Amino acid sequence: MTKKAILRNSSTRVFAGMAIAIGMISGQASAQPDATGGSFVENFDRLDTSFWYVSDGWNNGGHQNCTWSKRQVRIGEKGLELGFTEGRIGERDYACGEIQTRKRFGYGTYEVRMKTATGPGLNSAFFTYIGPVDKKSHDEIDFEVLGKNSAQVQLNQYVSAKGGNEKLVSVSGGADEGFNDYAFIWEPDRIRYFVNGKQVHEVTDKAKIPSNAQKIFLSLWGTDTLRDWMGAFSYSAPTSMTVERVAFTALGEGCRFPESVLCTLD
Repeated sequence: MTKKAILRNSSTRVFAGMAIAIGMISGQASAQPDATGGSFVENFDRLDTSFWYVSDGWNNGGHQNCTWSKRQVRIGEKGLELGFTEGRIGERDYACGEIQTRKRFGYGTYEVRMKTATGPGLNSAFFTYIGPVDKKSHDEIDFEVLGKNSAQVQLNQYVSAKGGNEKLVSVSGGADEGFNDYAFIWEPDRIRYFVNGKQVHEVTDKAKIPSNAQKIFLSLWGTDTLRDWMGAFSYSAPTSMTVERVAFTALGEGCRFPESVLCTLD
């Protein structure tokens, strides 16, 4: 099933990156003019709200059965924790957590190390997005683990609100059983996806490659209605996804931490 277009709140953040000047890099493509964020590595020893916007007090539409709540966003022993729990807030009977960057990022390498939530009807997501609330067309690049089958991660892209590019990739041992590394390298003419350092998918059709700079999102949410896609929702206890690290490296720069996919590429 193709995921429905989701309106996102537009607020903005980012570490000033230690970028190498574009003019010094032979053959590097120019960054998108609306890309305002530079390279960074975030280990979540604290939550810097000048960099991250915390979604709070609203939802993305009728398909979402939880309200974004800042109380479901916290720093724990192993990093960022985004929770999902029972408790009425506004129009919904459940509360869930999401953060997004305050700034926009363009071509480069996007990486996350995370352990996903458990439970059918839940979506643990690492993705980039820009859309109408930002006065742009809907572009998006996704890693989404659906709680109905945590042995797989779904990859997808949207270009001008057109999706339908889903691909399911296995996650050895289960995405909710331990931490796994997910990454994509976004270039003007291709996107390469990686799971635990191994390339698992490549997109070269330019009609399926977004071009607008986007914000980075980490989110956990649920649904009562998208059963075919996410499974029949069933709540038994609070759950959470945990993010140990998220990073962005601008196109043309080298690896910034030992576990980065950029450290092992030819």
